[in-house]
Amino acid sequence: MKQYKRLSVFVAVFMLSIATLFTGFADKAQAQEDILGLSAEAAILVDAETGKVLYEKNADVVLGVASMSKMMTEYLVLEAIHDGKIKWDQNVKINEYVHRLSAAPGLSNVGLTQGEDYTVKELYEAMAIHSGNAATVALAELISGTEKNFVELMNKKGEELGLKDFKFVNSSGLNNSSLMGNHPAGAADEENVMSARSTARLAYHLLNDYPEVLETASKPRLEFRDGRTYDNFNFMLPTLVHAYEGVDGLKTGSTDFAGYGFTATAKRGDERFISVVMKTDTRDTRFKETEQILNYAFSNFKKEQLVAEGQQIKGHESVPVVKGKEDSVKVQTGDALALTIKNGEKEQYVPKLVLNKDKLNENGELTAPVKKGDKVGYVTVETKDGEPISFLTEEGQSLAQVDVVAAETVEKANWFVLAMRGVGGFFGDLFGSVASAVKGLF
Repeated sequence: MKQYKRLSVFVAVFMLSIATLFTGFADKAQAQEDILGLSAEAAILVDAETGKVLYEKNADVVLGVASMSKMMTEYLVLEAIHDGKIKWDQNVKINEYVHRLSAAPGLSNVGLTQGEDYTVKELYEAMAIHSGNAATVALAELISGTEKNFVELMNKKGEELGLKDFKFVNSSGLNNSSLMGNHPAGAADEENVMSARSTARLAYHLLNDYPEVLETASKPRLEFRDGRTYDNFNFMLPTLVHAYEGVDGLKTGSTDFAGYGFTATAKRGDERFISVVMKTDTRDTRFKETEQILNYAFSNFKKEQLVAEGQQIKGHESVPVVKGKEDSVKVQTGDALALTIKNGEKEQYVPKLVLNKDKLNENGELTAPVKKGDKVGYVTVETKDGEPISFLTEEGQSLAQVDVVAAETVEKANWFVLAMRGVGGFFGDLFGSVASAVKGLF
């Protein structure tokens, strides 16, 4: 009985130790994941130039996105403008449904008169500045004929842009139950959903593919043809209540399901960041926590040159060459490599050479002739401690590498030299075989 009790105590202590250990790991992981202590359900901060992820919290959890999904509608409108499918001064006649939706109580809208013509630019500004839901639907119908067709286009474009955790059921981000029985996709009470990472990726593509989006997104107020002035719901723009230096976009969103979210972008000097907060509990919280993220960004990160132009990588200063007048060629970087990194961590990044395997033979050699400036691979960087460097996109990750080129020309040796090398190699191999055989006799 005593042995049984001792065994029971041992097992209890062991299980308690294991539980404490794993609890410690969980607490540590949570602390590492959310160093800013945000109340938002999910958040992410990225460098706007490369999409390098600088901070994240629950970034892959799928949540309601509300009107932040209008960034996809903006993307498709700007794409249609660029492709010549629609024009800014093109007139759009307002139908009965869009008119009734624009007058629906409790929704963000500018009033649109049935049968009246509005230009694409007027509707776009109503959508981008005051988050006009009816104006969004009118643009969707213009581009695709019906909002249902447009939603299919939204989901297709999402896949093309590499979004992984998302689903669009309407063009505006409203709950389908608010669309007066005209919901284009999904169930009657569904909403658009995305992860913070996918939302940031959409914003990244919007900013980099169509930077003119900021010309509208940065306007704190909309002066509409009805004579009224409508505030931008991005209250962090200049002159508005939560004004923050450098903020010039992008999109807010809120519904009962999604809570309050905000995709922001801000630029100071040469640094631009994108931040996303999702499912905060109040309108003001989303702005206060965005301010917290941007303060962290501008105070702790800056672009640093990690690899110089013309730099040779230690231990890899040359690459062997076959059939050349020389048996190797010096290689160096073609350009400098700079990345946005945390202050004081420059020494934590080391260059890594990656040679183009298609240009090497099975022995890892280049074949002459090799001309000065020929690309033979690239240099990227990695951290000394092995921590992965995360990017939103493969395109962004490609910005974290620079070409490695031949620093000199190695001409192909003439036939006589190659023949003599072949003869020398033959006799060298023969001598080696004879020497080994003789050595074996003794």
